[in-house]
Amino acid sequence: DYLDNGNNKMAIQQADKLLKKHKDLHCAKVLKAIGLQRTGKQDEAYTLAQEVAALEPTDDNSLQALTILYREMHRPELVTKLYEAAVKKVPNSEEYHSHLFMAYARVGEYKKMQQAGMALYKIVPKNPYYFWSVMSLIMQSISAQDENLSKTMFLPLAERMVEKMVKEDKIEAEAEVELYYMILERLEKYREALDVVRGKLGEKLTSELQSRENKCMAMYKKLRRWPECNALSRRLLLKNSDDWQFYITYFDSVFQLIDECWTPPLEEEHSLEGEVHYSVEQAVKFVEERITEESKSSRPLRGPYLAKLELIRRLRHRGCNDEHKLGDPEELMFQYFKKFGDKPCCFTDLKVFVDLLPPSQYTKFIGQLLEVIPLSAAVEGETALPEDIRALQQHLCVVQLSRLLGLYHAIEKKEKLSVVRELMLRYRHGLEFGKSCLKTELQFSDYYCLLAVHLLLDLWLEEGEEMAVWQCLTLLEEGLSHSPSNAQFKLLLIRIYCRLGAFEPVAELYSSLDAKHIQHDTIGYLLTRYAEALGHFAAASQSCNFALRFFHSNQKDTSEYIIQAYKYGAFEKIPEFIAFRNRLNSSLHFAQVRTERMLLDLLLEANITTSLEESIKSMSLSPEEDDIPWKDLRDNRDLTVLFNWDPKDRDISEEHRKLSLEEETLWLRIRSLTLRLVSGLPTLSHSIQPKNSEKTAENGVSSKIDTVRSLLQQLEAAVDSGKKFLEQKIQYPVLGPPPTRMAGFFSNGSCQCQTSLFYLVSDIYELDTSGLEDSAEVQERIGNSFKSLIERLTGVFNKCKGDLIEVRDGTLKTHADLLENLVFLVETISITLWVSSYCDSVLRPFKSNLQKKKKKKKESSVAMPPVFTHFLDYVTDLQTLTSNVIDHIKGLEIILTALKLEDLSLKDTLLLQEEKKFTKTVQGKVQSSYHHSIQEIGELLKKRLDTIKKLKI
Repeated sequence: DYLDNGNNKMAIQQADKLLKKHKDLHCAKVLKAIGLQRTGKQDEAYTLAQEVAALEPTDDNSLQALTILYREMHRPELVTKLYEAAVKKVPNSEEYHSHLFMAYARVGEYKKMQQAGMALYKIVPKNPYYFWSVMSLIMQSISAQDENLSKTMFLPLAERMVEKMVKEDKIEAEAEVELYYMILERLEKYREALDVVRGKLGEKLTSELQSRENKCMAMYKKLRRWPECNALSRRLLLKNSDDWQFYITYFDSVFQLIDECWTPPLEEEHSLEGEVHYSVEQAVKFVEERITEESKSSRPLRGPYLAKLELIRRLRHRGCNDEHKLGDPEELMFQYFKKFGDKPCCFTDLKVFVDLLPPSQYTKFIGQLLEVIPLSAAVEGETALPEDIRALQQHLCVVQLSRLLGLYHAIEKKEKLSVVRELMLRYRHGLEFGKSCLKTELQFSDYYCLLAVHLLLDLWLEEGEEMAVWQCLTLLEEGLSHSPSNAQFKLLLIRIYCRLGAFEPVAELYSSLDAKHIQHDTIGYLLTRYAEALGHFAAASQSCNFALRFFHSNQKDTSEYIIQAYKYGAFEKIPEFIAFRNRLNSSLHFAQVRTERMLLDLLLEANITTSLEESIKSMSLSPEEDDIPWKDLRDNRDLTVLFNWDPKDRDISEEHRKLSLEEETLWLRIRSLTLRLVSGLPTLSHSIQPKNSEKTAENGVSSKIDTVRSLLQQLEAAVDSGKKFLEQKIQYPVLGPPPTRMAGFFSNGSCQCQTSLFYLVSDIYELDTSGLEDSAEVQERIGNSFKSLIERLTGVFNKCKGDLIEVRDGTLKTHADLLENLVFLVETISITLWVSSYCDSVLRPFKSNLQKKKKKKKESSVAMPPVFTHFLDYVTDLQTLTSNVIDHIKGLEIILTALKLEDLSLKDTLLLQEEKKFTKTVQGKVQSSYHHSIQEIGELLKKRLDTIKKLKI
């Protein structure tokens, strides 16, 4: 009970009391170990658990408790050993055998699962146990590296095992038939699979609607049996003329049959599934009949009307002249709108077919739609507004179509602003209809507000209208106040605030989105891309932790899903769970967050609270190891999470996705190599054995420098690829994928700075191994490197100068790039410091050796090698530079604090009184966020300056 209530200390005390009386009570020891594990004493917990495990307990309480403990330790492989021992001692226990099977399932030991399943079936001959074993064979075939082995050994064996049960008439459950079908499908025995589904066994497929029909359809397609495909889809459409997937199959099969010039047999049935349609005339007649039938239906069905448009689209695509038989697409879409225009789905339905309209007809078509909407104006000449929700939905649909057809893109700035005004008037009027809405419900007119913001975004990003972006934020914040659960408002606010360089409001917005499970992977990039880049280090740490917690728990959770699937016979879900786990393990976002989190931890802690060496050790980082699955990286980002009504030519294309993935991968490679190079620094420090190459080889240090040099070459190559990529000057759509930090990294000089730092490491190492006497050339090279480094760092600093927020013509303008440059500067100074510490560790022993010689010879002047002077000058310059940056940041802070936003002329004719209130809030949030960024950057730099001061040899 204490453990369940989270009172772990009391649990340990109670267990100790028990153990005093009964020192061999296994269960008490394990429960104490769980308490220790949960209070952070992992080593003690493990020792105690292993004491019990070594005794190979067979009592249920100890086994269950140890299983819980090992699971919390993330050591599922220890559970298998536990039950292996228990099964040996109690060989006929059904319970222990099934626990052993599930323990193997957790670690993916498919071969052992197969054996455990059969052993279980021999003790208790129940069907599920037999099929556990069969499924484990399928899992072996899926995980086999050699596809040939999978098809010649594992799957045929699984097939024979099921056939044995079929012959003996022992198939009992639907799951067993599903499994048989899965095996035949994987063996590409489609005919046999079809026979199973159509035969007596197929009668057991009842849990899903149309399960048999869907499986038959899939097999007919694989076998290219188009007559059967056609007849079956036709039959299913006669039953339900609103099922869209069957229209698609029906049309696919009709055109396949036309292309094959298929004719029906004279004597027999058309096909196994009945009558077949094999001409355009029949297809046209069939669709017309569905529409006639629909008119008799008690509720309106969209399927038949959309099927008519789909058929026209296909006929036009094939260059057929038969489309006139179906009518004019413009008229059909108009009729469709009259029937379904008040449904929110009307826009998404018609969106697919707008390319059937000639561009010259767009304006006429929209005008035609507007005429049938019941709008009325209180006073003549004023905007006509809808009288009920139905009319509002219809009008919204037309406005969305106008945007999609590009009518709003073609108008001038003045007209755009008047459209924005009209949309906001309609938005506020629409709020009347939503007065009774709950806070968790969206307002009916929210889309008006979103569309207005999209128009303003065009003005900002295409015409450089700075006021428009503040207007965007104002309208979105107003919208959010009426519709606090609208995710689209929040997502758009996140994108715009980040674009302006203000991260502070974003963290709160994102957490209010309440992203669940897989969304940490699909939309997490909105957060992790900007947090650190904009100087919010604490928030960046937190957002990385959120994401990593999800990715790490995925491993454990998926095992549990698989076990549940075995228990309930949902075998077809098991490969899906495995694929899902692999998809997350290879996630691009997972790799990015892992890398950025480690770089961030080093940035915040290394050589401040702990030494670089300790930080790297605690992360188990090694320069030789690369744990990113480069070849299998999966881009799981949802790039269409933001609603968009842009025409096709302005929307996110497949090409944009590919380019964005390429850019993200290049940037990840640069960051990952930087991290590995930094982690290589502590490995180079060693007690000096100059000129004794055998000794250094023994120390393994010479191989370490080879690793560092090899990584440096790879970094150079990655940087070159990155530069080539950026030469393409790619412009993503407004709400498309956000670009990486790569362009800023190159343009502000941080890249050259960081690369030259790692070359310096190589030179210092050479000095270390060759000694001071024979290294005049190296010393000179190091001296020059120190000088050019300070020049380069000064160059990066110069790129950070300027006002972060300036007031121009009564409008605020933010400079997010200056903020990003400042963060790069802090990162570069930190790396400079770690490299300088390495220099320091190499030069210190030389210095003390020289001083000893000086004392021995009692000479007042032993010539000091130039490298010491170079280093001391360099450290002084570095200290001065860092102090200057800190002063600059203090200056920025003073300017930001003094910036009185109230004085800004918000007399813009566009702004209403209530809008002014939101504008003030928005500008305050941006100012506060910049202030926060500057403070965090300043604090970190002060800590770095303290470390630089300790660098006196």
